[in-house]
Amino acid sequence: MKTSSDLQAKLASVWLLLDERTRRLMAANEARTLGHGGISEVSRACGLSRKAIAKGIREIESGTAPPPGRIRQPGAGRKKITAHDPRVIGALERLIEPEMRGDPESPLRWTCKSTRTLATQLTRHKHPISHMKVAQLLHGEGYSLQSNRKTEEGSDHPDRDAQFRHINTQVKRALAKGTPVISVDTKKKELVGNYDNEGQQWLPAKKPVKVQGHDFPHPGVPRAYPYGVYDLERNTGFVNVGTDHDTGAFAVASIRGWWRHEGRRLYPEAKDVLITADGGGSNGSRLRLWKLELQKLADESGLSLSVCHFPPGTSKWNKIEHRLFSFISSNWRGEPLRDYETIVKLISRTATAAGLKVTCRLDRRRYPTGRKVTDEEMKRVNLERHKFHGDWNYTIRSRTS
Repeated sequence: MKTSSDLQAKLASVWLLLDERTRRLMAANEARTLGHGGISEVSRACGLSRKAIAKGIREIESGTAPPPGRIRQPGAGRKKITAHDPRVIGALERLIEPEMRGDPESPLRWTCKSTRTLATQLTRHKHPISHMKVAQLLHGEGYSLQSNRKTEEGSDHPDRDAQFRHINTQVKRALAKGTPVISVDTKKKELVGNYDNEGQQWLPAKKPVKVQGHDFPHPGVPRAYPYGVYDLERNTGFVNVGTDHDTGAFAVASIRGWWRHEGRRLYPEAKDVLITADGGGSNGSRLRLWKLELQKLADESGLSLSVCHFPPGTSKWNKIEHRLFSFISSNWRGEPLRDYETIVKLISRTATAAGLKVTCRLDRRRYPTGRKVTDEEMKRVNLERHKFHGDWNYTIRSRTS
């Protein structure tokens, strides 16, 4: 007669090698061998519940145990929360994007609500859920936890969220009217030459691409300045790779290139263009040259150019960063940017499963720095400030129409 210690030792010797199914069947077989009281004895020896062992006995006697390769019967196990609460996903989406699902400029994408806050609000709306489950649902819906290491570029402006709501309203209104909406920015400047480029690529074993051992070149080494224009409605990108300097004139020249090569063909009836841009850099809200060059573009094209700048410290939330630049960086990871032609080729080949297409061109024109725009020149800019934060939101209209 086996003692409890003998039975425990026997089961322990193989227990870690078994899965849920085989543990249940092994315990059930031992219980059947022991006869009356066997279920309780085996339960104490291995830790399985009496219910699980009894289930194993029924499976052995009926021959209905799950086939090899399965642990449970099809459909077994705890149901997903979406099965007994099918509206929870919609409720979660409304908390994150309260005004329109898939809205390209939804304001709450910038409020960074925590999973605990979302779980609390869902529970209040009769969708009881844990913060861990909220995180799982967000991952399942294509959201990811973004690092905030580089999102803080200064102190938060008191009108930060209000500006996001203003951008949201302007973008939705423009898209509803068929007005082109573009997100613009300059990607990080790149060294041109046989220098290390972050990331990895698949190559034959032990045959890495050899690059220079340092990337602190002298000022004469060429740089590339990729300025991007991302069309929110059509999910297309246009990148103008500059070779001189990233100035306000270069920024507007890139937008002009997009309009001439793509915009006016795609939007033949357009009279307005809405531009969302960072608050600094070559398209900064305080940069006079940016506004003067936009005036020239408005005069040439007859377009009214409305601009909405992101508040200080939020440039990483610009749509072009995540919809265009991130895919360009992924496409050329680990590839030395040896010359301008390589850069243009790699950018042009950028594509995504969602249908992103990118056009790229090389701009070798000169854009000298230090250009001073006088007060008299600024007075001739036909600029209309919006009622809300006219320093961030304004429209420049053609002076010839």
